[in-house]
Amino acid sequence: MRAAMRVAGTVNPLWTGHQAERLFRTPRRTRPSRKAGAVLAHGEQRFLELCGERVAVWSWGEGPRVLLVHGWSGYGGQLTAFVGPLVAAGFSVVTFDAPGHGRSSGRLSSLPEMARMIRAVGHATGGPHALVAHSFGAAASALALRDGLAVERAVFVAPPTDPRKAVAFFSRELALPARAEARMVERLEARVGPLEDYVVPDFAPSLKTPLRIFHDEGDNEVRVEAGEAIARAWPGATLVRTHGLGHYRILYTPAVIRDAVDFIAESRPRDAWPLVAAPAREPLTAQPRL
Repeated sequence: MRAAMRVAGTVNPLWTGHQAERLFRTPRRTRPSRKAGAVLAHGEQRFLELCGERVAVWSWGEGPRVLLVHGWSGYGGQLTAFVGPLVAAGFSVVTFDAPGHGRSSGRLSSLPEMARMIRAVGHATGGPHALVAHSFGAAASALALRDGLAVERAVFVAPPTDPRKAVAFFSRELALPARAEARMVERLEARVGPLEDYVVPDFAPSLKTPLRIFHDEGDNEVRVEAGEAIARAWPGATLVRTHGLGHYRILYTPAVIRDAVDFIAESRPRDAWPLVAAPAREPLTAQPRL
C-alpha cells in the first residue's frame, strides 16, 4: 500500500488525498477477547438508534452511572476490567461500541462524531455520573465535555492531544507525497472543521471536571508527553505514570483500576455509598510510579 500510495500520490494527488482521507476515517473492527466477551455476555445488551446509527450498548449494576469509552479500532469490551470493581463500589456501568466499531453499524468515524456519540449515549442512558475513557476515546470525551457533557469525575487512560499528529503519522505510514497529504487534510477539515479546534491542551483550561490521567512511560502509540501536556493544561488534573504496561495492558492492571475507582468514588454522595463499605486504605498520591 505504501508503494501504491506513493506512486498514486505523485501522479494524481487529488484522488489519492480523497482515498487517504476515507481510509483515515475507517476504523478496524476488533473482535472481543474471550475474557471481555464473557463480561459482555453477563451485561444487559440493547441496541439504540443514535445519531443515525444502530449502537450496541451494555449495562451492569445499579447506582450512579459510569460510562466506559473505548479508543479507535477498539470496542466497548476493552474496558470491562473496570466493570466488576465499579459495580462492587455501588455504581452502574455503561459501555458501547462506537459507530464503525464492534457490533454497531456504520463504517466511518472521526473525533467530533465520536464526541457526539458519547454525549448521545450518555443522554440516552440517563446521564453519566463519571466516565473512563481510553486513547482516542479520551480525546473525544474531552471534546464532549467541552461541548456540554457534564460528569462529576473523569478518568483518561493514555489520552492523545492533537489530531494533527495523528494525521502526520498516518501520512508517514502511507508514504503520502506532500500534495496528497494536503488534499487529505483539506477534505478532512471540510468534513469536521479545522483540526486545530480539537487540540485538547488548548481548550482544557476551560474544563472544570476533576480529572485523573493514567499514562505509561513506555507507551509507543501515544507518548506519555501527551498525558503530561493535558495534565498541565487541565485545572486540577493529576497524572499517574506507570511502567511496563504500554498502551493496552494498563487497562487491565489492578492498581490502575483500583485507583481509578477510588477517584470516582470520592465524588459520590455519602448517602449513596453501599451499606457494606470496602476497608479504608491510603489513596495513591499524584504522579506515583506504579
